[in-house]
Amino acid sequence: MATRRSPRFKECRRLGVNVSGHPKALDRANSPAFSKKHKQSEYGLQLIEKQKVKAYYNILEKQLVRYYKAAARRNGNTGEELLISLEKRLDNLVYRMGFANSIRMARQMVSHGHILVDGKAVNIPSFSVKVGSKIELCEKARKSEQFKKCFLSDNKSPLPYITRDEENFAGTFTALPTRAEIPVLVKEQLVVEYYSK
Repeated sequence: MATRRSPRFKECRRLGVNVSGHPKALDRANSPAFSKKHKQSEYGLQLIEKQKVKAYYNILEKQLVRYYKAAARRNGNTGEELLISLEKRLDNLVYRMGFANSIRMARQMVSHGHILVDGKAVNIPSFSVKVGSKIELCEKARKSEQFKKCFLSDNKSPLPYITRDEENFAGTFTALPTRAEIPVLVKEQLVVEYYSK
């Protein structure tokens, strides 16, 4: 299974946003060594936004192209449809619900079989979760101190389209998110312009 393995903090500094979710990711971003001295072209700006989407959701180029083509076929704003479809990925929802402290950890938890969707084990990170589905830790994973610490920590800001059940180590995907509710700093219209050339 192909996966992204680039240095996370270096990627955050290059993109200018904390795509990894780690509190120290941008500590060195204001250092003179990392300051940009040249003006970016229109293509460069579009490329950066596309790279941000790939980094936020820990996906590869081929996967993003597939999501873009599917979003372009739907009615509505293509950029918003793209982000909504990415937000429905199982690994992303595992991260959003607080089972993992990074998208990479969430992907690993899913692929190792620690996550149940509506009571059934699913080990495909790209699995598209339906509205109303319940996501929970399997019995064996609930004994892991690391997983418990992640899920029960107080620094998880609740999102409007997710509910958490801390007592049962579970969460529910309650509704499709709107663009305003999706916590990614991306100009999705530039991504659409990049792919529509």
